[in-house]
Amino acid sequence: MALTSEQRAEIEAQRSEPQLTSRPTVAAMENLLFTPFEVLDHGFLRVVDYMGDDGAVVQAARVSYGRGTKKVSEDAGLIRYLMRHRHSTPFEMCEIKFHVKLPVFVARQWIRHRMASVNEYSARYSILDREFYLPALDQVAAQSSSNRQGRSEALDPETAHQVLEILRRDASQCYDDYESLLNPEGTGLARELARMNLTLNTYTQWYWKIDLHNLMHFLALRADPHAQYEIRVYAEKMIEILKAWVPATATAFEEYRLGAFTLSAGMLKVVRRRLAGETVTQENSGLTKREWSEMTAVLDGAS
Repeated sequence: MALTSEQRAEIEAQRSEPQLTSRPTVAAMENLLFTPFEVLDHGFLRVVDYMGDDGAVVQAARVSYGRGTKKVSEDAGLIRYLMRHRHSTPFEMCEIKFHVKLPVFVARQWIRHRMASVNEYSARYSILDREFYLPALDQVAAQSSSNRQGRSEALDPETAHQVLEILRRDASQCYDDYESLLNPEGTGLARELARMNLTLNTYTQWYWKIDLHNLMHFLALRADPHAQYEIRVYAEKMIEILKAWVPATATAFEEYRLGAFTLSAGMLKVVRRRLAGETVTQENSGLTKREWSEMTAVLDGAS
């Protein structure tokens, strides 16, 4: 993991100078605050700041002044109710800020989640590092025949090595040209123009601040098994952090979002017909083939 010496010094300074505060804190979060967690080959994820906890969600839902006025079990029950019925605003009372290092092509997927505040490393102002994402051998996979935006089985090792060599060669050549273009003794090209030559597996960094409700929406999509691996590993690490930050909310989130499946009105009718003993097929269900496949995969464990 490539943290600069300045970043390491900043982290050490932050961790060695705890701040006194009257606001609610979470011991588990205080322990991991500023700590970078490795993701992919050169990426990382770390919590820079956070606001609120499970109690803040409960307090907002009850619009109360005090804390600890109810039993922990009652608070957890309320959080589960809020999650189950998608009452989202109490979760918006909590916020978290991450420092993330990630490949550019992952960042372009990530930025589509617009309900966040983002400040990215400026390649107009600074020079990007010579760091590129190269997937592990088992992640070099062929195009899926059933999913236009996904991958299928891993390529054979010999072919995968060839692919990795092409990716490594192209990224290195483009970065060499990037440095050459920037060289004041050569072309002296402006940084904002020279960056065009870099490959999409070049690493960038940003600060990303989001409220708890929208964070869970992000995680529900990006931690899904169908999400691209390279963004999913960041989401999976964020779920670990979520469990440390708001454990009751994280439990409800896993129960009602990550581990759940939403039935459409048509799917619900099919389930009721099946419970009544009726034989229902895709042809007489009123569902499309894709809807039928998605439903049966959940209800029957079909592939």
